[in-house]
Formats: sequence, structure tokens, C-alpha cells
Amino acid sequence: MKKLKYILFSCLAVALMFYSSCKKAFLDEKPYSSYTPITLNDSLGFEASLIGLYNHVSTIYSYADQQGWPSVWQVGTDVANATTNQQGVEVPYYDYTQLTPTDGAAAYMWNRNYILINLSNVIIDGIENPSVSAISAKGKASINAEAKFFRAYAYNTLATLYGRVPLIKNALTAPKTDFVRAPLNEVNDFIINDLLFAVANLPDIESVKSNTKGKMYGRANRFMAMQLLAEVYLRTGKNDLAEQQALGIINSGKFSLNKARFGVKASLPGDYYSDLFVYGNQRRSQSNKEVIWTLEQENPSSVVGGITNNPQQRRVWGTGYYAIQGMVLADSLGGRGLSRLRLSNWFLYSLYKPGDIRNSQYNVKRRFYYNDPANAKFGQIIPYTGPDTLFKINPSITKWNQFDPNDTFGFAMIKDFILMRLGETYLLLAEAQFKQGKLSDAAASINELRKRAFADYPTRGQVQSSDINLNFILDERARELIGEENRRMTLMRTGTLVDRAINLNSNDAAKPLKGLTAKNLLLPIPLTEIQLNKDALLEQNPGY
Repeated sequence: MKKLKYILFSCLAVALMFYSSCKKAFLDEKPYSSYTPITLNDSLGFEASLIGLYNHVSTIYSYADQQGWPSVWQVGTDVANATTNQQGVEVPYYDYTQLTPTDGAAAYMWNRNYILINLSNVIIDGIENPSVSAISAKGKASINAEAKFFRAYAYNTLATLYGRVPLIKNALTAPKTDFVRAPLNEVNDFIINDLLFAVANLPDIESVKSNTKGKMYGRANRFMAMQLLAEVYLRTGKNDLAEQQALGIINSGKFSLNKARFGVKASLPGDYYSDLFVYGNQRRSQSNKEVIWTLEQENPSSVVGGITNNPQQRRVWGTGYYAIQGMVLADSLGGRGLSRLRLSNWFLYSLYKPGDIRNSQYNVKRRFYYNDPANAKFGQIIPYTGPDTLFKINPSITKWNQFDPNDTFGFAMIKDFILMRLGETYLLLAEAQFKQGKLSDAAASINELRKRAFADYPTRGQVQSSDINLNFILDERARELIGEENRRMTLMRTGTLVDRAINLNSNDAAKPLKGLTAKNLLLPIPLTEIQLNKDALLEQNPGY
């Protein structure tokens, strides 16, 4: 009987499908283009769209289709070189003769940021629509501010990397093939206006929106907008305004430099600086009072979609020590890395002064010891001899160390991304003060970091106003922010990429710097964007 029932059901389904297919209406096409505008009219829709912005930003940091992606922003600068274990995408960023308009990394960054702009514009257009009446004026302002922060974030990246770029103020609702590059001052003014609105309307860091698990500190707060605004003001020469924004963060009382052991590994070997970057310590809700913005990720083995791709930071920055006989994978050694980059000789041997905690064994790993108890050399130091030491046991930073017992192969990384913290705020402040000729104030700002870095400060570590210049500030950024900041963007923003890379990092024997010139202070506009823009001229940057 059951078999007969199924046969009858199947026949009925086929009959209905045949009947429907014979009706003329069934053949009517209903094309939905990717430009079909999204209608947002209630708080749930806006909230989902805002969360989508964080998801999209994570695709910039978690990109794994080209595993050398994090190397792009470090190698060929002053702080790092590629190794023989490079992956490919980073090659034009130390051999600049190969950096052309067809470059994949430049195209990916352009693509990710313009998508972020359009996603933000959809929200902004929606919340500014007078027909949206179910949300209070304060609620509208908060939603608008969060979206405008991300739009400004994307445009600042584009302006820093490419200079003049097309300015798209509203969501695209139809194909557009006549983009032109806007004057840089117009782009900058647009960014600043967005950020001023965000500063005025984003919540305080202690009152950001909650979810069922408690405070979502990863959501945008006004101090994130202030930090970004300080950077924009520096890039645009508004140094007094940059100083105001940085001081506003520092004097808010909401943040403090970490100077004591804390968190999940406080009882294990380490120090109060390395604790900042331990998995489980990176969020404000985990007692990290130095972070201003942590892009929070979740382990995909426990939260589906917790990370958008497979972040490669540990594999890029960490070493392949386990490839040496007598070595096994260990949490204490950061899990499985591949050393796709190597810290420059300048960084390793000239940058730090004795006693600087940021150069301790817990922050820059310089010595490795055989750790396999079954090996006769257990406990002995591994010599820097033999083949391939450049990626097996080369000195490396520990900020991206992380071991997931569920993924011992270590393809993905499950750490959060600390995108803004107070240590950088002091450096932005010092830069703003220096550029105004306030050398004593700039020295005092840097000394706040030095007090944390040197146990016997001021006997060691204190700087004087006579020490302060732009190169010294950039040196201090390397000491404090190695592995965190986008070093390439910092040097492009300050116009120092060519001089610093050539003067400090041009003699690497394995992958030497080639062809770096002033044109590389900007990236090429992707050729595909120029070719598809058939109804207007999208100009290329000079020299490309």
C-alpha cells in the first residue's frame, strides 16, 4: 500500500509539473540583477546588514586563496623580506619590476573596499530614506554612523593606496561604466565628514549593543572613529586636529596600556606585553583594556561561519621548526607556521635596545631547542646551520602564535584581529605633535610606551626631544606594532616607503629588493577596472 501511495504521489507531482510547464505564465522570465536594490525598512533588516559589514571586512584579513596575502603588506618594506617559501602573490612587492596593473593583490584590495563602500551605501541610503518611520531619530543616527565608519574606513584605505579614486556616494542600482577619479581633497573631505558624524553618533565603548552572549565589544564605537580620524588628519596634513583626536582617546579614561600579567596564560611563561596577543585575551570582554577595535572571529569547528576564510597570518609569520628532525608541533612554539616572510636584518639586529620587553624571548623568538623527548638532542639549542634555516627556525614574532588541537595541520588561524589599540594611539599622537614642531610633547608621548617597555625606565629607554624625527617615530611603530600594522600602508601614508626600504632593507641575499621607485608610493589602478569602464577614462597612476 505504501509503495502504491508513493507511486501515486510521484505521478501527481509529474502531472502538476507538466501542467504548470504548459501554462504560458510558467515560461515568463523574472530576471533579478545583482543591482536590484535592497529595501531596508526595519531595525532587524538594518542590524543584519550592519553585521554583514564586519563579515565583509574579515574577508580582507582572512583571505587564503593566495596564502602569501599577509606578506604583501610587509615584504619589500623596511621590516621584512620574502623567503624561499613564498607563495607567489607577494613577489611584486619586493621585486617591484613585476608590479603592474594586472597585479592580483592590488585588484583584490580595490575590489574588497569598493564592495564595502557599496554595502555601506545601501544602509546609508536606506536609513536616510524619510519613509523609514519605525526607528527613532537616535536609532537612525546610530545605524548611519556605523555604516559611515565603514565607508570611511574603505575610502581611507583606497586613498592611501591608490590616491585619487572614484567617489561613490550612493548605492549602485544599475551597471555603471563611466567612473572617473575624484580629486583627492574631495575624497578626503568625504572621509572626514563621515568620521565626524561617526564620532558624534556612535556609542561609547562601554555601551555598544549586546547580544545573548553579552557585550559585543567588536561592534563600532566612537573611539574607533576617532582613531581612524586621527590617521586621516595626519595623512591630509591636519596635524593639530589629529592631535585632538588622539588626545581624546587617551584622556577618555576608557583605555590603558597593559603593564601586568593577565588572562588565560598568565601563570605560564610570558610577559605582560605578550599577554596582549594570546588567544583568549584579545577582546575587551577578556580584560584587554588596551584594545580599541578587535575584529572578533570564532573557531569554525564550534561556530559555523565563525571565520570567513582561512587566515594565513600564523603560517606567514610563524616558522616551520617542526620540519627539523627532533622537533614536534607545540603550543608553546605557536603551532604550525610556514615562514613565508623573514624579518629584516635591520629589524632583528639594529632596531631594539637592550631591555626592551617588546624584544623579549616571548615576543621575538630567536632561539629554538629540540623538543622531542625521543630525540637524543632533546633540550639542546638548534644551530642556525644547514639548508632552509630561513624558514625553519628563523627569528620570528609570536603575536600570531596559536595552536588549535582540532587542526594540528594548522591551515586556518582562529585568533581575533586586533585592528586598533592604545599603543598605536600614542604613536599617532607623537607623529601629530612632531609635525607641529612640539618635540618635547612628542617625546613625552613616546615615553609613555617606553615606560611600559623598559623595566628600569628612565635609566634605560627614555627618549629626549632631540631624538624625535619622523624616522624615529616610524622606528618606534615597528617596535610596537610589528605584525599588527599594515606596514606598507604606513610607509605609503608617510611617503617614506622608498627611502626606508632602500636604506634599511635592500641587501637581503635570498629575495633582494628590486626596482623600487617613487611611483610605488601608489599602487596601480587594476587594469580590469580601466578596461570595463568603457564610457569614461579611468586614469592609471603615473609610471604604470
